[in-house]
Amino acid sequence: MPNERLRAALLEQGLTIATLAESLDVDPKTVERWITKDRTPYRRHRYAVASRLGVDETFLWPDALSNEQVTAASSSELVTIYPHRTSVPRDAWGRLFATAKEEIGVLVYSGLFLSEDSGIQRTFAEKAEAGVRVRILLGDPDSPQVAERGDDEGVGDAQAAKIRNALVLYKNLRRQDGVEFRFHRTVLYNSIYRADDQLLVNTHVYGVTGPHAPVWHLRRIAGGDLVNTYLESFERVWEGATPIAGD
Repeated sequence: MPNERLRAALLEQGLTIATLAESLDVDPKTVERWITKDRTPYRRHRYAVASRLGVDETFLWPDALSNEQVTAASSSELVTIYPHRTSVPRDAWGRLFATAKEEIGVLVYSGLFLSEDSGIQRTFAEKAEAGVRVRILLGDPDSPQVAERGDDEGVGDAQAAKIRNALVLYKNLRRQDGVEFRFHRTVLYNSIYRADDQLLVNTHVYGVTGPHAPVWHLRRIAGGDLVNTYLESFERVWEGATPIAGD
């Protein structure tokens, strides 16, 4: 069967078979066979095509890598583990978002500590002005999911109150062009903080508040599937979330 993912990725980038072949220094007929006959290129060509098209290699050729190869690459995506969110150096959050050139994403219930940081808010605004897409997902304070999380953490209604506090602190940022806010009604197993291909993932542990739960620092690597799993989860929550009305 034809490789429709590769064909679609070419169209999305406005590339032709000839231009892709030229950039890879291969025969156009070779690229055509990759598409029409779903031939799998050599690894170096797969990596070059994925980089040129801005997608992951495993998206274009899901069966190209063995389970052992995907596992090895995924293991390499783990940069470090912090035992608690409070163990993450304060400036690490700013450095993370400062690296973003295309996407910043935040998926939390409240993430109050971010909204309280004027430097990070300034980074969000500056990145949005520079054309970076900034998306912030907060838990709907009136949802049963937020109420349940408050009970799980032993803080009760304080969870919803923190979300409302964050909204107040984000008042100016919510008026910034390029920054999108939505409410979600999702049971979160992790909070996700994204800057392009890097993530800080704050795990959720029953009976433990966010600041005392572990954080994983991840960086996407070609062939790995760990970061992709979290990014796909973020997109699913975003699709089902509700835009937050302005003040």
